[in-house]
Amino acid sequence: MALHDNKDAVLALGAVALRDRLASGALGAEALVEACLARIAEVEPLVQAWAWLDGQHAVEQARRLDQWRKSGKPLGPLHGLPVGLKDVIDTKGIPTQNGTPIDEGRVPEADAWIVSRLKAAGAIVLGKTVSTECAFLHPGKTRNPHNPAHTPGGSSQGSAAAVAAGMVPLAIGTQTGGSVIRPAAFCGVVGLKPSFGLIPRTGVLMQSPFLDTMGVFARSVEDAALLAEVLAGHDPADKATEPVPMPRLLKVAQSDVPVRPTFAFARLPGWDQADPQMQGALEELAELLGEQCFEVPLDGFEEVASARQRINFAEMAKCYYGLERRGRDQMSDVLKSAMDEGKAVLARDYLAALDWREVMNGALERIFDRCDAILCAPALGPAPEGLESTGSAIFNGLWTLAGVPAITLPVFTADNGLPMGVQLVGKRGSDARLLRTARWLSTYLATLDQEN
Repeated sequence: MALHDNKDAVLALGAVALRDRLASGALGAEALVEACLARIAEVEPLVQAWAWLDGQHAVEQARRLDQWRKSGKPLGPLHGLPVGLKDVIDTKGIPTQNGTPIDEGRVPEADAWIVSRLKAAGAIVLGKTVSTECAFLHPGKTRNPHNPAHTPGGSSQGSAAAVAAGMVPLAIGTQTGGSVIRPAAFCGVVGLKPSFGLIPRTGVLMQSPFLDTMGVFARSVEDAALLAEVLAGHDPADKATEPVPMPRLLKVAQSDVPVRPTFAFARLPGWDQADPQMQGALEELAELLGEQCFEVPLDGFEEVASARQRINFAEMAKCYYGLERRGRDQMSDVLKSAMDEGKAVLARDYLAALDWREVMNGALERIFDRCDAILCAPALGPAPEGLESTGSAIFNGLWTLAGVPAITLPVFTADNGLPMGVQLVGKRGSDARLLRTARWLSTYLATLDQEN
C-alpha cells in the first residue's frame, strides 16, 4: 500500500495489517496519523470520544518514527501505530484529568508504566479518551457511534467509541466492574479484559486495588492480542503482577486450534433481566455449536454481585479519599453515595467478600476441565437509549471479581441496528488460549455469514 492511498482504505485495515505495512515502509506513520486525524475531524463533533487531542503532537511523534525506520534501526512491535488512552492513565506532559473537574488541569510529571511500554514499542499516543467520572458510573460526554441517542457504555466509553468510529485502531481502558466488556459490546468492537495482574496499573487512577484491571479495544481478536502482549509484564510497584514469563498472545491467537473448541453456555445471574433479543441470540448460537456446546449452571454465584460491590465501594472510599477532601462538592451524587456506602462496610464483610475470588475459581476449575471457554452475554442487550446511564454491568462484574480473562466479540445485530456481542470467558492465566478460541469462533461465524 502506497503513501498516497486514500484515508478510508488505510483506516479499514486492522492493527496487525497496519503494523506490517508500517514496518515495510509501504505506509508511513505520518500518513496513518493524518488519516486518523481526518477521520476524527469528521466524526468527533458527534461522537465526542476525546478528552484531550493535539494533532500536531501526534504528527511530530509520527515523523520521528518515520525517520527512525528510514535509519534502518530495529522497530518496536507497535511501530507507528496510534493508540488512544483512557483519561485515567498518566501521561507525562499531557493532561490526565480522570473525568472529574476536581483534577481539571492536572498534568502528570511521569508516564504510567504502560505508557512507557507503549513508547518503547514505537506506539504513538494519539490522545486521551473520555472516561466517566473517576472511572465510575456518572457518564462523560461520549455518544454511541452507531446512534448518538444511545449510551456508548462506561467507564471506558471514549476508548470503545473511538475504535468503533474508526478514529484510532487501538485503545486502552480499565475495568473494575464491566468498563471494558460492556462498552465494547455496546459500540461493536472487540474488548479484552485480561487476567487480573497481567498488565501493570502503576500510574493509573486506582479505584479498587483488588478489582482494577487494564483492558484493550480493537477491531479484531488478533489486534487485541497484539496490544495486550506489549502491555503485559511485571512491575514491582504493582503487587498484582508476577515475575513470570509473559504469554505469546499474538502467536497463539493466530495459531490453529488443535481440535474444535468446546463451549459451556451459561445463563448468568440476572439472565431474566436480559433483552429477549440477547437471550435468543445466545441460545441460537449455543444450538448452532451443537455438540461442541453444553449448558452449565452457575449455582451459588447469585451473591457475587453484592460481594464485588462491597469490595469496590470500600476500596473506593479509601482510594478516593484525597479527591473527596479536595472537592466533594464537585462529585456527582452517584459517586458520593457509593463512597458513603463504602465507608460503612464492616471489615468482617469486606474480608469475607475477598474470599469469593478463590471460591469462584474453585468452582470454575471444574467447568474449565470440560470446556475451552464459557459462552455468555456481555450485556443485557444493545446499548440502552439515553445518555444518563452507561448500562448495567451485571454480566461483567463476576468475571472481574474472579480475575479471569474475558473477551467480547461483535457478532450480533439488534432489531434497531445496534451491535450486540458475545462474551467468552477463560480460565485465569489462560489468556492466550482464550484468544485462540475467540479467534476460532469469530472466523467460524464469519464463514457462516459468507455462506449465507
